[in-house]
Amino acid sequence: MKMILTSATTPDEYVECLSGWQCEFVQALRSTVRAAAPDLQERLKWGHLAYFCHGPVLIIRAEPTRVLFSFMRGQRLRHIEARLKPGGKYELATLELRPDTPLAQDIVVQLAAEATRLNQELGDPTLSAKVSTPGT
Repeated sequence: MKMILTSATTPDEYVECLSGWQCEFVQALRSTVRAAAPDLQERLKWGHLAYFCHGPVLIIRAEPTRVLFSFMRGQRLRHIEARLKPGGKYELATLELRPDTPLAQDIVVQLAAEATRLNQELGDPTLSAKVSTPGT
């Protein structure tokens, strides 16, 4: 899937370029993540919202038919949200959101807080020479 391409250069501009349900979802995720994990630094990186604390922690990416809510160490967060789909480097896991996807605010809070805590404890996931999956 292709992301929604924008001329945005800041996180605020990124959100302003969105419309409809994607804008509503991104705004809700963004405000909840920022409140739940105030240590996160928000940036516009890789064409979407990215959050950092001792390296990348999570990403919010709007696409034409979905919004992706991804966590660098998301495979370690599946006990909080079982719908996180593993894939990619650094134990990445992604929750795919569509207009009818339910997602409770308390789950977003737990995910953001735990993902931030993992980076604070383990460091930058991109600096690991070998990334292992929990339980291996």
